[in-house]
Amino acid sequence: MSERHLLLAEAARPRRARAADAPQLARLMAAAFAADPVIDWIARQGPQRPHGLLRFFHDLLAMRAIPLGEVWTTVSGGAVVVWLPPGSTPGSTLASGGLAEQLRLLVVFLRLCGIPRLLRGQAVAEAMERHHPYGPHYHLAFIAVAPRLQGLGLGSALLEATLARIDETGSAAYLQNSNPRNTRLYERAGFASRGNIAPRHAPPLLSMWREGRTRLAGYDSSSLSQ
Repeated sequence: MSERHLLLAEAARPRRARAADAPQLARLMAAAFAADPVIDWIARQGPQRPHGLLRFFHDLLAMRAIPLGEVWTTVSGGAVVVWLPPGSTPGSTLASGGLAEQLRLLVVFLRLCGIPRLLRGQAVAEAMERHHPYGPHYHLAFIAVAPRLQGLGLGSALLEATLARIDETGSAAYLQNSNPRNTRLYERAGFASRGNIAPRHAPPLLSMWREGRTRLAGYDSSSLSQ
């Protein structure tokens, strides 16, 4: 069996990420999103940029996403998908939440954006919050594949495996697509665009929705490792 087939088999049977996975997965996500158009628009420039990206994704994973239990990765750690389950998407702007939440988010945004681009980061966060749909749904926050493994179909396989689990619950799914290159991937998975929600002067940010579906015949939930 070729390396590609082995990797695809891994992506089709992902395991739930644990707290100890956060550093490795943060490095993967920082590398995968280094050239993402929206991330590039809001991320700080200069020598602190790589560290800022790494800390941003590490904080996201360790403080928020992994504890919610819907981060899935391949056994070898070459791909990861970050879902937020229904009811877990609170206000994300610096103006929402209590003082502790504001301070925590301010630190996260400063690490990613730096002071010169903090307003850009805030504008994107506010746009994402303003257009976020109501009602129960899973939110696809991020999906990332290691740069050297991109183009092999791992993202599609990982997305399909986790969507099958979501379909088992009958839940809808939502995402904000920050890279036009990924639009066809999401459309093939059943997502439909609701339009560009990006703030003025920012790169496109497509709001995409997938209606809830019934459990597929023959689907075996054991394909996802606990």
